Amino acid sequence: MSKDLTKLSYAQLVERSLMKKFRKSIWTKFILALKRYKLVNEGDKIAVCVSGGKDSMLLAKLMQQLKKISDVNFEVLYICMNPGYNEKNLKQIEENAKKLEIPLHIFESDIFDSVVNVEKSPCYLCARMRRGYLYSEAQKLGCNKIALAHHFNDVIETTLVGMFYGAQLQAMPPKLRSKNFDGIELIRPLYYVEEKDILAWKDYNELKFLQCACRFTEMSQNEDEISPSARLNIKNLIKELREKIPDIENHIFKSIHNCNVDTMVGWKHHEKYIDFNEFYDSENKED
Repeated sequence: MSKDLTKLSYAQLVERSLMKKFRKSIWTKFILALKRYKLVNEGDKIAVCVSGGKDSMLLAKLMQQLKKISDVNFEVLYICMNPGYNEKNLKQIEENAKKLEIPLHIFESDIFDSVVNVEKSPCYLCARMRRGYLYSEAQKLGCNKIALAHHFNDVIETTLVGMFYGAQLQAMPPKLRSKNFDGIELIRPLYYVEEKDILAWKDYNELKFLQCACRFTEMSQNEDEISPSARLNIKNLIKELREKIPDIENHIFKSIHNCNVDTMVGWKHHEKYIDFNEFYDSENKED
């Protein structure tokens, strides 16, 4: 067996680890999300968005492996936007892609220059602009879907941030149709994959990825609309609550799949706000 392994490239060994050592914790959960939420379908052309971090590089390898063995006929591209990375960070992204045998398509933008003088919510503006550029590039390449690397922990943290900072019950859905780019759908294939398992995969394969490529801060950030400080506070809160409620992450995750609208006082549907009084007299009868 060891003799056979010596014939494998580094990228093949990484792929093997996904199918062997991390099959239960990563690969099986990846497939579960694809099937449950119907994320990859016949004829899809999917742009996997690679930022250079551990999450997006893992997603790229998973999609690459899926393409090799799936009976579903789909295309996959790997795109990376350069918003103004310094030379060192860009080189690291390129070297990791080469090492993992990911055919990365890098395109340029001037986002960092655009937000450098923004004082209020520069991270929010940067994230919005990055998303727009990715949608646009995917559309130019003829893709109908973009795949982002938000994982299980991003999902539950977003739910709590919405409650504690935004005064709303709002989840991060596994797929979402774009409002501004016709025919483009966002999918999140890592929906069930936990961050601790992504870290374990990274460390097992001795991989080194960008922690943060932002020109202005050393703080690690995610590609969404949540401020880094809010997300960090929620991470710490969940860690604290886990000591008393060991399964708290799964409880939060399951709650967004089990919403009882009959008990809600108000909700939105297709951007329209609905007050429970509209239905109370005719539908809400206490047993």
